[in-house]
Amino acid sequence: MLLADSWKDYELIDCSNGEKLERWGNTYLLRPDPQIIWDTGILKNKYNNINSYYHRSDKGGGYWENLKSTPSSWKIKYKDLTFNIKQMGFKHTGLFPEQAVNWDFMMEKIKNSNRKIKVLNLFAYTGGATVACLKSGASVVHVDSSRGMVDWAKENVKSSGLENCEVRYIVDDVVKFVKREIRRGNKYDAIVMDPPSYGRGSNKEVWNIETDLYNLVTSCTEVLSEKPLFFIINSYTTGLSKEVFTNILNLTLGKKYVGKIYSEEIGIPIKSNNLVLPCGICSRFEPYE
Repeated sequence: MLLADSWKDYELIDCSNGEKLERWGNTYLLRPDPQIIWDTGILKNKYNNINSYYHRSDKGGGYWENLKSTPSSWKIKYKDLTFNIKQMGFKHTGLFPEQAVNWDFMMEKIKNSNRKIKVLNLFAYTGGATVACLKSGASVVHVDSSRGMVDWAKENVKSSGLENCEVRYIVDDVVKFVKREIRRGNKYDAIVMDPPSYGRGSNKEVWNIETDLYNLVTSCTEVLSEKPLFFIINSYTTGLSKEVFTNILNLTLGKKYVGKIYSEEIGIPIKSNNLVLPCGICSRFEPYE
């Protein structure tokens, strides 16, 4: 398992009965998580410093209850990267801290490449990977179907002092964008994607990871340069084994490029008991050195 264990501004304090207590800077949030099926005690009774508690509804979604004063937005840092945090609907904050394992991987690869790297970030959300790649000297094309998420990514880039770097923001359906890039003949040295289980594009296009991911990755091989630096797929889709993603990369990139293909769970250490909270799957291709 790959562990996001280098944070200072973020901390996973405790997990129990489907909930996790986290510190985001100086703000403490209690949120649900379906992976937590063990019991260490009721967290809202164990801790008195919780700012906000997300209540899940039986009908789907839920709402935030502010138990103490909670800022509408605030900043946290990961090494030299700065991100804007907000309370979103359906328990989110605009950042997945476990992705720090990929930020470190990408930054090291780009810095050691000794060449100009062009990155394509698909389903790019609020731009964690975009910020990391820009910080390392790459240019980035950031694609997401949500204008709100793209605007948030711009905030993160600016907060990290990277607004003058070479970055393009695209509000579009990912599949349609990649097909247009194939026709244009554009190439990228690295691709990272965080496909949702289900989703809709900018014009209500339907995305289903089980029926659409393989075709998308196949299309992406046509926009990779002759010497790709890395290809990353992140997934939070329950029920899909990490070997599914390894197989997809082997059947696509593995037929065209020589390199290492592997998949790992990613996780965050839990401070109170030295356990680890699993937080999805990361699948990678990287050329042999």
